[in-house]
Amino acid sequence: MSALVDRLVAQVLSIEVRLLACQARLTARTDPEALQDLRTTVRRLRSLLRPLRGLPGVEQLETEASSVGQLTTPWRDREVLAAYLLEHDQPEAARRRMTQMAEAYPALAASGEVAALLMILDAFPRFLRASQRQGLLNGLGKRIEKRLSKQWKNLDVALHDPAHDRHRLRLLIKRVRYGIEAYPELDRLPEPALERLKSAQAGLGDWHDCWQWLAKAELESDLQPCVATWQATMIKAEAKADRVLEKLSSTCFK
Repeated sequence: MSALVDRLVAQVLSIEVRLLACQARLTARTDPEALQDLRTTVRRLRSLLRPLRGLPGVEQLETEASSVGQLTTPWRDREVLAAYLLEHDQPEAARRRMTQMAEAYPALAASGEVAALLMILDAFPRFLRASQRQGLLNGLGKRIEKRLSKQWKNLDVALHDPAHDRHRLRLLIKRVRYGIEAYPELDRLPEPALERLKSAQAGLGDWHDCWQWLAKAELESDLQPCVATWQATMIKAEAKADRVLEKLSSTCFK
């Protein structure tokens, strides 16, 4: 048990260091990957916390992590769209969004949401150690395994639902995948599972991008030249995602 708690504390400290580095990179506007790295690190934190719900400090930290996710999602979506437009011969539409992003980066870094997350995160290892001393972490490994197993069962049910919702499937797949990555020592899944999850997430991601961009095009006129391409791509992405999901189901849920 002590070794598992030690690894938990080490992961939390590593996440804190990465978030501070992302914050500095956003402030300085030094690279285009800073925002995505921030979001990926926050997702790692949320995956780490999900099986710990009910322990002191977890709910507050989850709330702050969720706030940062909500704050940054529309900006990351805009960033991805700008990169697509630049690559597909729409430089003016891309430039307008890239200009907005350049102004947003330092504002996001200095936001109250990021500051609050870092403040609570800094104190969290002390909460973990206090919980350990009080015996609240007894049986932690079993608790985490139970949570990871429940996430797999939820995904299994969703995959075998003929009327499955691709949006919900995408969320469930991300939760399962990041849960495995957060607690690899507790993984009891078939060997190909992680690669199948990554493929399914990527396939659904392509579909989701097109779906989202088509919705934006209804409000943002400079996206109209891309609509026909996105409509065609979305149909192909749906078929590809369904094939990948079928392979995931047959490999991991026999």
